[in-house]
Amino acid sequence: MRELIFATHNEHKAIEIQAILSDSFRVLTLDQAGITDDIPEEQDSLEGNAIQKARFVYARLGLNCFADDTGLEVRALGGEPGVYSARFAELSGGRLPGEDVSAANIRTLLRRMDGIGDRGAGFRTVIALIIDGKEFTFEGVVEGEILGELRGEGGFGYDPVFLPEGYAETFAEMSLEGKNKISHRARAVNKLVEFLHNYAGS
Repeated sequence: MRELIFATHNEHKAIEIQAILSDSFRVLTLDQAGITDDIPEEQDSLEGNAIQKARFVYARLGLNCFADDTGLEVRALGGEPGVYSARFAELSGGRLPGEDVSAANIRTLLRRMDGIGDRGAGFRTVIALIIDGKEFTFEGVVEGEILGELRGEGGFGYDPVFLPEGYAETFAEMSLEGKNKISHRARAVNKLVEFLHNYAGS
């Protein structure tokens, strides 16, 4: 079984991706690979951040690796929060006492969208792969809309307020299996997997 280092400390993301990859590959998180410090994310685009993170891990370990960056892009907000999705509340007034990051980000988003009729939004994931010293990128997008209230207990991040186009359940109401069939991350990972199969056979 081939191993790939996934440049993340986020166990939720690792679990999602391992489920998509099934038994074809073994995904190791940064912690499992012995990297405990934060990975730099200093770029102004999802692509830039993904590439920066992958290069950091490859320079440290010299092993095949991949990194991703994901953003929620809201049409009425000019594409925000985008690359700053994980820090949206921090950059827009901060958290309330005792409030966790995801709750603060959702509260900030709903406040910014108060009274806005166009609720269209999309999740976009960019994956940067470094294999044998070569760099490749893959993108996955899912369109949908932002609800005015939270629905569901699963998922993470903005999942409770994101309703994917053509579905009656938010990402937070879907099972992990159901979400993995249609999510932005799944679509990007599927492109990654297809590439890796072809790469291995070339």
